Amino acid sequence: MATLTRVPLVFSSSKVPAPSSKSLGNCHKCNCVASSLPLTRKVTDCSTLSFHSFSSSSSSFSSLTTRDNKGFRRTAVVLASMADLSTVLVTGAGGRTGQIVYKKLKERSDQYVARGLVRTPESKEKIGGDDDVLVGDIRDASSLIPAIQGIDALIILTSAVPIMKPGFDPTKGGRPEFYFEDGAYPEQVDWIGQKNQIDAAKEAGVKQIVLVGSMGGTNPNNPLNSLGNGNILVWKRKAEQYLADSGVPYTIIRAGGLQDRDGGIRELLVGKDDELLQTETRTIARPDVAEVCIQALKFEEAKFKALDLASKPEGVGTPTKDFKALFSQITTRF
Repeated sequence: MATLTRVPLVFSSSKVPAPSSKSLGNCHKCNCVASSLPLTRKVTDCSTLSFHSFSSSSSSFSSLTTRDNKGFRRTAVVLASMADLSTVLVTGAGGRTGQIVYKKLKERSDQYVARGLVRTPESKEKIGGDDDVLVGDIRDASSLIPAIQGIDALIILTSAVPIMKPGFDPTKGGRPEFYFEDGAYPEQVDWIGQKNQIDAAKEAGVKQIVLVGSMGGTNPNNPLNSLGNGNILVWKRKAEQYLADSGVPYTIIRAGGLQDRDGGIRELLVGKDDELLQTETRTIARPDVAEVCIQALKFEEAKFKALDLASKPEGVGTPTKDFKALFSQITTRF
């Protein structure tokens, strides 16, 4: 859980311009603003007040007493429950699945403090440009430290991305050819980059790591390994094994074919050792992968486990709601 801190308040009269709400989270009715992290719950009615506080092991209570310009006295009580929130870093937050995980965490601000890591300033702007999104290079271990310090959990969604060579004409038959940009091969991204993240998280005392990989890694001849001669599943598998051996509580999610469809409307399936690839249910919607990542943070049944993930077609079976039961189906550690 996040470390409990006492958040000081700075008060000003209505004649003084309030700082930017984006950076300081000012009240919408007056000019009182947090001079540190924004409060997690807004005060419904407040003005320029004196400040008293006391804290317990689970939350911090702040009593605010004031006189307005007419001499009237009002009191408001602020409950800052930072100790009840988990700070979660999503790496690869600019990717198609990473964006969904990051946004889901932001929507659940009563449970999580979301933080994102992206590779470029452009990616940061693409997902809103908030201050909780940091820019860093997972291949450079030192650049990870600011993002990982102070977090409770890490969700890894970084991956090398093969690029199709120009000139492919599907009307002429054949298969497209792919390549990886210099410095962005799977060995550098999916192995070294993920290893750097695991090491930094372990050093920082992170309580759980969720790593999203791909099904197919049990077969070294899987066609995905031939893309750009990158052996992408080989390097992903190596990083997964490194995580399993790290001693940090983990959940490894090996997703099936990712689809850009709505989530929450299908029955999810879990398996092991690529058994699901031998069936007709080998795909999964990105929002469903994102949801499983977040749900894995909530249940002990998800820790120290590796699972393959797919779903039944829409309209077949019952949409999954009981994630504790879903994780309980799996006993494999790798």
